[in-house]
Amino acid sequence: MKQKTERRNFIKSSLLALSGAIFYKSKLAANANYDVDSSTGALLHTPNDTLNVIHNLHTTHGNFSHKEIPEADLEQIRLASVHGANSSNMQTYSIILVKDRQKIKDITTYEGSALFLFCVDFNRLIDCAKQLGHAYYPDNMTNFVTASINTTIAAQTAVIAAQSMGLDTLLTNGIHRGDMQRVWDILELPQEKCFPLIALVLGYATEEPLYHAGRLDGVGIFHEEKYHKLTTEEINEIIATYDNKEKHLGLYENWDQDGHAHYLDWLHSYWLGRASEPTKSETAVFSFIKRSGFVES
Repeated sequence: MKQKTERRNFIKSSLLALSGAIFYKSKLAANANYDVDSSTGALLHTPNDTLNVIHNLHTTHGNFSHKEIPEADLEQIRLASVHGANSSNMQTYSIILVKDRQKIKDITTYEGSALFLFCVDFNRLIDCAKQLGHAYYPDNMTNFVTASINTTIAAQTAVIAAQSMGLDTLLTNGIHRGDMQRVWDILELPQEKCFPLIALVLGYATEEPLYHAGRLDGVGIFHEEKYHKLTTEEINEIIATYDNKEKHLGLYENWDQDGHAHYLDWLHSYWLGRASEPTKSETAVFSFIKRSGFVES
């Protein structure tokens, strides 16, 4: 009899707890930007303006108009970019605004109305330390990697700000192609403790994209609790996802017409063909990182 009473009390308590949770979630959903999944009871955050901007981020390639960007908009982007997270609040970067269209093309090979160049840069911190009588040597790859993270976050924050204001954007590593010295020469960058990491070209597109590029968002991208090594079946599923042209994951739509069985065949044999063998000599990027003083001797 006692066991039956305890079992009834347990079931009753469980039902009350479940009812309370559902009531709480329903109340939370009613008072905030949440929906409740009818099948699982899970809270789902409804899209807001910020999420809509992020989910609709897209890149414009080489079809910017000649319309000029208002100075007030450039100022808002500049101010927004520095509010990204950064290590120890040291802001180990410099951001250079370029509005000369010929300079933008010479630096990136792209045309646009404005350019923000995001550089890993320790010179400001070094100068301040010296002024106060301190020695400071950010001269290793740990410093470079940390500063690169800070710099990239600032660049992505600028992209979100720009697209929220109706501007089109292009993040490019075109600064690392060709004669990299040109970037230092055109912008008079310090040769030491400064490295141009990524460029953000801004403007207004002459036409809207036909579609937004898709993204993988499941297995192989997200891992829970620990790293998950892909199974053969999962690898094949990913290959098939790339092949699905409705997903718009690829750079090139006519890979099959060129005789390739899969999109990734085209990617590895054509686009990434130069990486089909191990790197045997020092790359230009590494040479300039080393010259900038970020490689341990």
